[in-house]
Amino acid sequence: MNSEFEALEAKIDQVVALVHQLRAENEVLKNQIATAEAERLHLRSTMTAARERLEGLMDKLPEDA
Repeated sequence: MNSEFEALEAKIDQVVALVHQLRAENEVLKNQIATAEAERLHLRSTMTAARERLEGLMDKLPEDA
């Protein structure tokens, strides 16, 4: 009976360790998502500015008749 409790305790310890590991991994993934989202917003802003500059340059080009 005592060995069954020890085995159960060992399994519980493994589950607790796994929960801690998964929480840590989840935090890392949340940070990676936040970083990727910030980069996406920056790239979107850069692309919008580039598009606006190109449109401005195209407006200055003479039109072919």
